[in-house]
Amino acid sequence: MRVKRIADINELRVNDIPYVGGKGANLGELTAAGFPVPNAFVLTTVAYDHFMEKSGISAEIWDALDSIEEGSDQSLMDASAKIRDMFERHEIPADLKKEILSSYKDLFPEGKKSFVAVRSSATAEDLPDASFAGQQETYLNVFTPEDLLDKVRKCWSSLFTARAIAYRDNQEFAHEDVKLAVVVQRMVNSDASGIMFTVAPNGGKDEMIIEAGFGLGEAIVGGEVTPDMYVLNKGLMEISKKRLATQKWKYVRGPTGATKKADVPKEQQKAQKIEDRFIIDLASIGRHIEIHYERPMDVEWCIEDGKIYIVQARPITALGDVPSTPAIESPVADVLVTGLGASPGMASGTVRFYDEGMSLDVIKKGDILVTTMTMPDMVPAMTRAVAIVTDEGGMTCHAAIISRELGTPCVVGTGEGTNILRDGMVITVDGSSGTIYSGDIMKEGDKPTEQQTVSAPYVPVTGTKIMVNMSMPTKADEVAKLPVSGVGLMRSEFLFTSFIGEHPMRIVTEGRSAELVAKLADGIGKVARAFHPRPVILRTSDFKTNEYRDMKGGIDFEPVESNPMIGWRGCSRYVSDNYREAFICELRAIKKVRDEMGMKNLWVMLPFVRTIEEVEEITQMMRSAGLKRGKDLKIYFMAEVPVNIFLADQFAEYCDAFSIGSNDLTQLVMGVDRDSDILGRMGYFDERNDGVKRAISHLIKVAHEHGKEVCICGQAPSVYPEFAEFLVREGIDAISLNPDAVLRTKTMIASVEQKMLLEAAMRPRAP
Repeated sequence: MRVKRIADINELRVNDIPYVGGKGANLGELTAAGFPVPNAFVLTTVAYDHFMEKSGISAEIWDALDSIEEGSDQSLMDASAKIRDMFERHEIPADLKKEILSSYKDLFPEGKKSFVAVRSSATAEDLPDASFAGQQETYLNVFTPEDLLDKVRKCWSSLFTARAIAYRDNQEFAHEDVKLAVVVQRMVNSDASGIMFTVAPNGGKDEMIIEAGFGLGEAIVGGEVTPDMYVLNKGLMEISKKRLATQKWKYVRGPTGATKKADVPKEQQKAQKIEDRFIIDLASIGRHIEIHYERPMDVEWCIEDGKIYIVQARPITALGDVPSTPAIESPVADVLVTGLGASPGMASGTVRFYDEGMSLDVIKKGDILVTTMTMPDMVPAMTRAVAIVTDEGGMTCHAAIISRELGTPCVVGTGEGTNILRDGMVITVDGSSGTIYSGDIMKEGDKPTEQQTVSAPYVPVTGTKIMVNMSMPTKADEVAKLPVSGVGLMRSEFLFTSFIGEHPMRIVTEGRSAELVAKLADGIGKVARAFHPRPVILRTSDFKTNEYRDMKGGIDFEPVESNPMIGWRGCSRYVSDNYREAFICELRAIKKVRDEMGMKNLWVMLPFVRTIEEVEEITQMMRSAGLKRGKDLKIYFMAEVPVNIFLADQFAEYCDAFSIGSNDLTQLVMGVDRDSDILGRMGYFDERNDGVKRAISHLIKVAHEHGKEVCICGQAPSVYPEFAEFLVREGIDAISLNPDAVLRTKTMIASVEQKMLLEAAMRPRAP
């Protein structure tokens, strides 16, 4: 599919993230589903690439990024300023300017030009496991064509703000893998605005939270004001609790269009920000958005002249399912200040006060960051803090979102934290209850034991093994707390894009194989160590040629294929002279983790297996690397090519288990390019198709006849409960799920297994 430089919001869907970023894709999805979204168009990543190509600044950008000194915020800010200046010095190409201004004119079909919001939309943004909240720029009340073009360029350059660079490094996203689209949307002049969580961030799945404030929404998103908070019972759709806040000022559109602060009239400052009828209407919209996406959502909304608009929706990136520390009800310590518990957990440390204009370097690793409110620029310091306390903000402000994502205890909306807490004080922050205590009550001698209570969900036991899919080694310790039997799929591709960042054959040909092995082993080892002794099944690299070409140096080693999905990928690469040495480095890294690190729980899975001959050759390569299949080293084959199903009896001789890749299997059984927007929208790509299910049933039957296990690591059981039930009834041995789906799917599987036992008991016995 040819992607245009500019796309109307009506053309977009959620799977268009690679071209229009998270914000643009979600707005398109919401529009198509009939939700009230203001008109918009999007400059796609093709437009960004066009600007980058014509300006020729890419090499200078990578040089500036390479110059950043580890641990130096000043070096980070200097590099950011240098890169952003590069964008400022280059004009948008004339042909692209013309397209932008034409789309801007078409945005107002009535012919009356009006204000727009210009919003950055990065391709790594609003994802299920990383929100990238506030990392790129947004510009409100843009009016003139000249200002629009300037703000587009500023949005592009905001991909390289210091906070965005630091955030990507912390989340281990390779800089070259992230591009930026720009959303240009009709500006809603909000009377009130806010954020809605379709589940309570601290784990109340039966509750919905709406936060509201007067004026434009930037004050709430940025944590500059403490909003009203309304809690609703989702089942009854009734308001169960209100927490009204005092708001003395708001953001409004000024007479010249620029956004400015305005005083809230004194008689309104303590008033409820929106009427109950709007709260209920918003909750209804939020519930339908959650149903549409089939997952908890974070929704930004606004109200203009009595009409509700949805201006953003994204998956909630962190929920308090498994508290990292017990909640303490009555510790023996003085309470210094209270606020809103925005991110669960407890931590003790030294207060470090931060105010605007200070160097972020004052926040050292292990400090507790205390500030009026956090801003996106503060992310580098937030990653070093063990806890965060703010005067302003609600459950959905920047500090709350980032803290939950980092797993850092956080209390917001204290109102007076910066006045009561002093630099150098030792305190304990309880992010579950919203309480800050004097001293270090985390010390064993001071911590109460009788009154500790752990709030954890009931997790049933299942006969079907439940495992988890993993990509990010930095999340391993957190995900390892889930009640799973191990990692059913660890994607090695993430290690290449984030830990390494360049084409593996480039590294090999430059004589840096030892560096490649060390980096791979480090990332793999983090996951294996977190889950030990539970097994971690590592799928060796399965990039397609187009994905490899996008890596640094990739163009020198990769051909151009018309259909990379069924091209040179998986095992066919490993046996090729053009890639063999890179695969040997992967094997050496696996050997290093298993032998030198002692992580014998690391097993191997081969992707896109096509022939017995390539399996035999790869088996010999593994033996040469000291990796011999046996009791403590299991070999899995991905079952994703129809030949794996038809010849399962033959492939079974060379492996211990099969793991179904439902995405590729569906693609090849149905003859449907899984990246095709047209066929996807027409409903052709569906793992629940009877043909796909018959293939899976056949594989399970034949594998079991040969004493081999079958698991599934594809997306389908995480998304479709009925598909998970089908797998259990067919006798699958293990199901590997996305982390956010583990608890609910395990509960559902336990119910299915119980139902099957009852059905068996009710069957008439043969005489």
